[in-house]
Amino acid sequence: MLIAGFTLAQIAFALAAALGSAFVRGLTGFGMAILMVPVLALALPPVEAVLLTNALALMLGATEIRSLVRDAERSAWVIGALVVLATPLGLYVLSITDRNTARAVIALIALSAFAAILLPKRGAGMPGRLTTGAVGVVSGLLTGYAGMPGPPVVPYYAGRDLPRATIKASMQLIFTIAASAGLASALWLGILRWELLLFALAMLPMIIAGNRLGARVSGRVSDPVWRVFVALVLGGAAAAALARLV
Repeated sequence: MLIAGFTLAQIAFALAAALGSAFVRGLTGFGMAILMVPVLALALPPVEAVLLTNALALMLGATEIRSLVRDAERSAWVIGALVVLATPLGLYVLSITDRNTARAVIALIALSAFAAILLPKRGAGMPGRLTTGAVGVVSGLLTGYAGMPGPPVVPYYAGRDLPRATIKASMQLIFTIAASAGLASALWLGILRWELLLFALAMLPMIIAGNRLGARVSGRVSDPVWRVFVALVLGGAAAAALARLV
């Protein structure tokens, strides 16, 4: 049975991935795309997995935009602007890559995020312009290719001694901008199916519920505990995606 071009199994798979990954986002401020894209790519074509995740990230970010703008560090706007410029190239490369290769690259990107969260913290000072620029460009390329702006952004903020509210708002603002860039690029390249947007809209309540539950738990979890939790989840997601390819 098909609903808007998707099977019931694909829909159930996507809803389960959405709930779990949104919970992690609410808890930590990041991780939704890193977790969701490798899992969705097991049931959907990689391009559709990326675009569906972008649509969900944009819708969720739009519900929080006032607090994100208020609490984010100024660097988030610089990185976000560079993400917009670099995303179309990454999405174009994905559109001409065969499915198995794309799935392998996406899994490896998720694995890199697992390694990044284990890095030791640095000071609270803002990194130099070159580092900030590199984070923006690489994040944009990964947004287009894998729907994952997080791997370079997470260590940039979570690796510094900043208030958790600033870290979460900065990352989530960038991810919202990245999702907008990804969808706009897909529309420009003619690879965005409107059924994906309807699918995302239907999944939005599940995403909001998972995100709110994670945010509620976040206030009760110490910094070391949430870093270990996210590292384990990210490592598990990457390992599962890699195992599927073997």
